[in-house]
Amino acid sequence: MKLFITAIAITSTLFVAQGCTSQVKSGKALLSDSAIAQENSHGAHDMGESEMPGMSHHMHGSLESANTIAKLSIQGNVTPKTPVPLVIDVQDKNGDAIASFDTFQEKLMHLIVVSDDLQFFNHIHPTYKGNGRFEIQANFPQPGHYTLFSDYKPTGKAEQVSVLKAQVPGQPPLTQKIDWIRTKTFGDTKADLAFSQPTLKAGQEVMLIFHLNQADNNQPVKDLQPYLGELGHLVILKQTSPLTRTDYIHAHAMKNSPPGQIHFMTSFPQPGNYKLWGQFNRNGRIVTTNFWVNVH
Repeated sequence: MKLFITAIAITSTLFVAQGCTSQVKSGKALLSDSAIAQENSHGAHDMGESEMPGMSHHMHGSLESANTIAKLSIQGNVTPKTPVPLVIDVQDKNGDAIASFDTFQEKLMHLIVVSDDLQFFNHIHPTYKGNGRFEIQANFPQPGHYTLFSDYKPTGKAEQVSVLKAQVPGQPPLTQKIDWIRTKTFGDTKADLAFSQPTLKAGQEVMLIFHLNQADNNQPVKDLQPYLGELGHLVILKQTSPLTRTDYIHAHAMKNSPPGQIHFMTSFPQPGNYKLWGQFNRNGRIVTTNFWVNVH
């Protein structure tokens, strides 16, 4: 059985289409019919080089919205920790397949998969099969609700983010206590998160500074390489339910960060708790860090 959800991108407002909810049956994934999308993948929260030297710029505010419809289907049974095929079909407002896409950040589509409790994160890149169809295998590690942020750019149009919803049957795990620690070790990489100001305030620009050291000797790492065309990528999500497009921030590393450091500039739109995932390339190995922050 194929189950679908639809995401509709419109020019200037956020559209929420309410629909019916399917029943969970025997290991199937539950996909809600609600959908959220908006043109321009980074919204008002990504800064460009024109605003501050050294910052990456992927804004396309002057381009026409594509007014796309993205449909997600999961085929077969869904079992936690078992890869399952995902199919995303991108169509225009008339239901015709969009055949041509522009490469941005070295890919045709970026797919951010998170559990709604923000404990699971995955940044993957579906393969384009032609005629508007993208395919990939994804892993849902535990029962519960998931949100998928699909980021793509129809040729000559503004970038789109389609927000898709999925539910894996079963009893979700208990919510974990937030870990406010600022220094963590991820494999052989020790990461420390610092800020350009002592208190994070909603609506104010702030520099986020990742100090990356070798875990065994605490020396700055020396093997950082570009990842998807940047020194690093940072995905930020606000802790809320349900997750929507307005809770999603994607920032790129500033140019010419000091050795062993990666700097990002962004702003948090509202007070609350946010989770950050910083991704970096150490000689071909992608290191994914994660931290919680509180914004006043």
